[in-house]
Amino acid sequence: MTKRKQNPDAQGTSLQGRNEPKIRIAKENNEAYQPPRRGVILLELLILTFFVVFTSRFWILQVHQGADFAIQAQNNHWREEKVSAPRGRIFDVNSNVLADNRTTFGLSLIRDDVRDLTATLARVSVWTGLPLEQIEERYRQSRFKVKSFEPLLLAQDLDFALMARIESELYAWPGLEIVVLTRRSYPEKDLFAHILGYVAEANERELDKDEDLAMGDLVGKAGLELTMEKRLRGTKGLYDIEVDASGHMIDRVLREEPIGGTNMHLAIDRDLQKACWDALGSQAGSIVVMEPDSGKVRAMVTAPAYDNNLFAKGISHRDWDALRTSPRFPLQNRSIQSVYPPGSVWKLVMAGCLIEKGISPNESVNCPGYAKLGNQIFRCWKHSGHGRQNLEQALFNSCDVYFYVMAERIGINAIEAFARASGFGSRTGIDLPHEKSGLVPSRDWKKRRHKISWTRGDTYNTSIGQGYTLITPIQIAVYVSGLLNGGDILKPLLVDDEERTVRMRIPASKETLDFIVRAMQRTASGGTAKVVGRKDAIMGGKTGTAQVVKLGKNRRKSSEMAWRERDHAWIATFGKKNGKTYVVVVMVEHGGGGSSVAGPVAAKVYDHLFGPKDAPK
Repeated sequence: MTKRKQNPDAQGTSLQGRNEPKIRIAKENNEAYQPPRRGVILLELLILTFFVVFTSRFWILQVHQGADFAIQAQNNHWREEKVSAPRGRIFDVNSNVLADNRTTFGLSLIRDDVRDLTATLARVSVWTGLPLEQIEERYRQSRFKVKSFEPLLLAQDLDFALMARIESELYAWPGLEIVVLTRRSYPEKDLFAHILGYVAEANERELDKDEDLAMGDLVGKAGLELTMEKRLRGTKGLYDIEVDASGHMIDRVLREEPIGGTNMHLAIDRDLQKACWDALGSQAGSIVVMEPDSGKVRAMVTAPAYDNNLFAKGISHRDWDALRTSPRFPLQNRSIQSVYPPGSVWKLVMAGCLIEKGISPNESVNCPGYAKLGNQIFRCWKHSGHGRQNLEQALFNSCDVYFYVMAERIGINAIEAFARASGFGSRTGIDLPHEKSGLVPSRDWKKRRHKISWTRGDTYNTSIGQGYTLITPIQIAVYVSGLLNGGDILKPLLVDDEERTVRMRIPASKETLDFIVRAMQRTASGGTAKVVGRKDAIMGGKTGTAQVVKLGKNRRKSSEMAWRERDHAWIATFGKKNGKTYVVVVMVEHGGGGSSVAGPVAAKVYDHLFGPKDAPK
């Protein structure tokens, strides 16, 4: 039997045919193990998100916040430190120093560098001798106002010898550093206390109000130091401080130079101020010396006073309590902050008012020593009376009865209006804080204040500077200046470069003003103000004795009365010599009589201004 020869192609075909299902299954199996398309996409998104987040964070750290981190890194080695500018100095009109700056030392603490705070504060107490409680309290008060990398002042006003000793031990106390401070000094002490005032550390309210201030900064608290604060303070400078890892200073580089405050020259004459102080002596009171044409204040003394260096150094509780509770009120500026009944110096105001209301200066009134008002008796200071008096004679003799009668004729409304228009009842505008405006009484005022009506007796009292009327020494000095300069009520000027400022005008004619000035001259030549009379100068004056308590008919001598019950002594004067004109007002608190007490004080002031005088015959 013959075997059929197989075709290789057919065999291959046959084999392929037999193997096809297996191959197809294999292909199907390969397709089943391929990852799904959705998973690939999710994986790609996850990788992309991670990359974006990483890149963004890298960009934020390196670019956006890179400068901040660079600064923080730099702060590990460098710090900024502000340095106070020297305060402007204050001079008198002749360039004598009244307020100066002195260099002193202090200890400050940088909290970031301190290892043991408790031990460090205790060490400061040991070095300085300050109570630990005081240092801890200062730290507690300051820590929230001073950044942890900024110096916090713990002790100040330390002398050079102490600082040299501390510096030798400072290396062992990281975080502590010696700082150079500028502090205020007042070489004339209490002589200018009420004009200059004083500086002290800024309190919390001042720190919150002024962003340029920092803990430990000194600011004006009273006087010109307060009112001229912006002019005197200056602009702070800036240091870059390089420190090592322990916080010790390596280098100090000035980046911004501090700009010192502006120096000020006052109109005040130091030597004249001293002469006024000596003239007043141990008495409480005020002296004001003005130039009537310019309004410049050449002297303004208040006694008693205080040493303003106590505040500049940091006043103790004991010293503060002594000043605050003193019965003679040394903190009070009597020239502008104390108000007094003017007594008979008020008759200078009444004289202008009477003439302008149509009362002839030649019309006379009989003075028997008293005036009756119903069943009331209003006495003249001279119980035996002056006889017939016209206006000039009434000023010369200071006759009360004349002014009682004439005041009733014109009425309180006219008196009030004239007084207010002449500057009374309002502040003078002097560049000192807390000036009082005084009081010009009226019908409406009494009704509001006391709930009762005005009486004719009130008008009588007002006419002679008693009753409710209250003024300051500076107000009467400004008014007398107005009589001399043609009627201008000027702002009193303490700073020499200030311009003349007219606040208002006395509502009186030149003839009226001239009449009052002549009456003052006559009064100084032989009347109640004769104590200031001189042969070598043109002088004028008007005295006043302001009653403090009502004592009735039988008055006691001042020496028999308690100090607080005694009358206030006034004199308002002017003097002209060698082209110079001055107004001098003296008020001696509870001093007694104007002629006997205030007059001699004014005479001593003129001895300094014009030289010693020959006693008038």
